[in-house]
Amino acid sequence: MYAIIEASGKQYKVEEGITLFTEKLKDFAEGDQVVFDRVLLLKDDSGVKVGKPYLENVKIVGKVVRHGRGKKIRVVKFRPRKNYHRVKGHKQWFSEVLIEKIEY
Repeated sequence: MYAIIEASGKQYKVEEGITLFTEKLKDFAEGDQVVFDRVLLLKDDSGVKVGKPYLENVKIVGKVVRHGRGKKIRVVKFRPRKNYHRVKGHKQWFSEVLIEKIEY
């Protein structure tokens, strides 16, 4: 059984027991329980259920394992023959969520 949820403006495919990396969930601390109620699709033994746009009475329960920052990326601006180059770095914040159960 799996579901497709919407979290932080992005869509994720989740199953029970997997670890999900999302954009940082600012309102939750490590160890807090988080409930995703924006479920777009649910596939179980009886078939596929598609929401319009969301399914009612379906929620995904998970636990925030940790917050962290991803790998550093380098952004380079460069103009040829003008002796101009700028380098910036960026590390994106993320939240690691363990999906505990799918309730429907």
